[in-house]
Amino acid sequence: MIVNQQIERWLTAQQAFSDSARRPFVTLSYAQSWDGSITTRAGETLGLSGNESRRLTHQLRSLHDGILVGIGTVLTDDPQLTVRECSGKNPQPIVLDSQLRMPPTARLCQRADKDCWLLTRLKPDGEFDGNAEIITLEGDDDGRVDLSEALQRLWEKGIRTLMVEGGSQVITAFLKAQLADALVLTIAPTLVGGYKGVGNLDLGCKSQLPQIRPLHSQMLGEDLIMWGNLQYQRESAVA
Repeated sequence: MIVNQQIERWLTAQQAFSDSARRPFVTLSYAQSWDGSITTRAGETLGLSGNESRRLTHQLRSLHDGILVGIGTVLTDDPQLTVRECSGKNPQPIVLDSQLRMPPTARLCQRADKDCWLLTRLKPDGEFDGNAEIITLEGDDDGRVDLSEALQRLWEKGIRTLMVEGGSQVITAFLKAQLADALVLTIAPTLVGGYKGVGNLDLGCKSQLPQIRPLHSQMLGEDLIMWGNLQYQRESAVA
């Protein structure tokens, strides 16, 4: 449990000293293979985490007010996003769902402890037959939920720390928008050659790529855990 304790102390300190204005502190946390794949292909599930790193994921969930995934993850995995393999409270489940495709039968909409929050661009035609609160927001230039506005709304609703678990489009969107503050990455000792965790960031040179500084790493069971703060090259500095 030494690695878990190290990461918890580090993350708690980062959250406490965060200077983010009117938005939650955002932690990206997901598992990938050595070649950067999170699954074999889009729309399929591939469990990469070992038992120890899976328990770490549940511990990280307990350290955040909210936990966010994209609708693709819901449709593929039907997750619960609860804390089950360690002690701690369940974070508020949140789903990015621009087109309001959330099935009322999803496990996130059947929980007795918390209603799922759906961040969408649409207003429902009728009553949603599930335990969910629908939050309608403005869209960005690509027709998706505007992440900056979404985080501001979550802040107004009391979310100070947010864990983002995926999938790839959501992880990439947070990195492109420079809205992720920390990264806890599980690397499984396998090669998949499949669907990557981070997509095209549309950046033209190495100096503009997100950096992980300082970078920490340690083995946990058979997996390598890497964690650190995400640093971005601001446009004013590039100019």
